[in-house]
Amino acid sequence: MGCRPSLPDSLPVICQAPNHDKVLFALGHQHLGLTQGAISGKLIGQLVTKPASEIYVSAFCISRFN
Repeated sequence: MGCRPSLPDSLPVICQAPNHDKVLFALGHQHLGLTQGAISGKLIGQLVTKPASEIYVSAFCISRFN
């Protein structure tokens, strides 16, 4: 019961926070956080260590709502 972390386009946010080098977002998984948590964690790890990501993560950036 209660509010769920849902976004208007049904995609999660997985990115570095704008204007903050040490803050990363992994949110808005639309009731699928347990299912998508592993890949989200892997992508966040890749953003932290800066290798080439396995998935094109800019599609999940928070800036898509600007």
